[in-house]
Amino acid sequence: MKNNEKKPSICNCLNLRRAASAITKIYDEKLGPSGLTVSQYSILKHLKFFGPISVSDLAIKIRLDRTTLVRNFKPLEAAFLIIDVSQKGARNRQLQLTEKGIKKYIEAEYLWNDAQDFIKQELGKENIEKLTSLLSVIERLGS
Repeated sequence: MKNNEKKPSICNCLNLRRAASAITKIYDEKLGPSGLTVSQYSILKHLKFFGPISVSDLAIKIRLDRTTLVRNFKPLEAAFLIIDVSQKGARNRQLQLTEKGIKKYIEAEYLWNDAQDFIKQELGKENIEKLTSLLSVIERLGS
């Protein structure tokens, strides 16, 4: 084995975590010029699609832990990319993109597509389809 080859672990969980970390790094590097991480971009993308939506409903729709989602909102709110549009005194926050958030999303969309294309080129269409299928099966295991 070459020094730069990485040997898989016998632990499936560790292998998946390493792979997720590697993919996240690729997306974050490609999105770098926008100032967004892939997690932040994903939030902007989903808020654009769903419009004003509660944090809980967004977490359910994108199947992410609510706490993780809330942690990723903070820098987006600080940068005035998203805003809470709920009524005063409402129990649930209703989030939506600001005009600045829409512009940032559009700016980052090209970079995200570049990351998608890079992964597809490196893995090949057939492997992407297999990977997507396997990941769906794995996600259902935890349901």
